[in-house]
Amino acid sequence: MSATPRLALPFLIAGQAQKEITHNEALQLLDCVVVGAVEEPSTASPPASPPLGACYIVDPAAAGAWTGMSHCVAGWTSAGWRFIQPIEGMTFYVRSTATWSVYRNGAWELGMVRGDALLVEGQQVVGPRQAAIASAAGGAMVDAEARAVLDDILNALRQHGLIST
Repeated sequence: MSATPRLALPFLIAGQAQKEITHNEALQLLDCVVVGAVEEPSTASPPASPPLGACYIVDPAAAGAWTGMSHCVAGWTSAGWRFIQPIEGMTFYVRSTATWSVYRNGAWELGMVRGDALLVEGQQVVGPRQAAIASAAGGAMVDAEARAVLDDILNALRQHGLIST
């Protein structure tokens, strides 16, 4: 085995000359993925003059120096572009949108948050989606304003996906 199984970081080989080259290559790749951040959502063309250390998610329609590197993370280093093949669950902060991008099922998901519950100060405020709640109907005495407010609340809950339609 000549590289790590997940990120393909190169190993030093016994008796290898100029080990610093292999070691520095691994450091360049680590610099791109540890506490990962990309400049913007996926883009097809490399920027004209990126700052050292800038990283980008390569769009499936990649062009120029990024041709053939679809979905990779491209990091600009002192020796040019370095490409990291994404692995399932790889996560990067997207600076331009202040959101997260996660590599899932062969594609990058931008700004999606997944989980079973949302807790604020230990109190669950959002949980799993519940069954549909029927709108108010019938009754001996109908209060139109109360019914309208209840319908607005139910519609808001449906729009946010908290209850089924």
